[in-house]
Amino acid sequence: MADRAIVLLSGGLDSATTLALARDQGYDCFALSFAYGQRHDAELAAAARVAAHFGVREHRTVSLDLAAFGGSALTDPTIAVPTAPSAGIPVTYVPARNTVFLAYALAWAEVLPARDLFIGVNAVDYSGYPDCRPAFIEAFERLANLGTRAGVEGDGFCIHAPLIQWSKAEIIRCGVSLGVDYALTVSCYQADDTGAACGRCDACRLRTTGFLEAGMVDPTRYVRSP
Repeated sequence: MADRAIVLLSGGLDSATTLALARDQGYDCFALSFAYGQRHDAELAAAARVAAHFGVREHRTVSLDLAAFGGSALTDPTIAVPTAPSAGIPVTYVPARNTVFLAYALAWAEVLPARDLFIGVNAVDYSGYPDCRPAFIEAFERLANLGTRAGVEGDGFCIHAPLIQWSKAEIIRCGVSLGVDYALTVSCYQADDTGAACGRCDACRLRTTGFLEAGMVDPTRYVRSP
């Protein structure tokens, strides 16, 4: 039997590519998405499409309320999503989001059982989020093996972040070679109800530039031209 893996699946470009990579490496994939109080549900619909496209063993969506704390343009509608680059960590950073998501993935992995967790974080073409850096991934893997029964009994976990040092163009080229249909995905921070992207937010700018640099046609539906 193939080894099982939990893949965090947001419905965006990076997580779709990460799922494709895990599947290509022979893992039996279980996808995990979150309704966490984000601005729109379009990315969850995209996650369901991507999961179906790759025929994952199971796709679960967990509901939790990070909007109860706010502090991010993605969970607080009173904070505007920036449409121009800014200095420092942007207001689209969601406090502790990847920590929370990985903790849920770890809990499911211990029960399945699965010992491999995949997350599509990137530290090259990204927005400067602290929970997308190699140091964070390494620290969480240590935590996973210190704070679980499986870990302390010697059946430890591995946190995979295969895209962490790749440019967006490299990610797109890889995904296309593995059969990712990027028309199924939604990356925009403020997509409309149909999943059409704004073309102006940081996620849209990174995505658009990635397709240009990869020499690929961008299949994204935009509300306006980026």
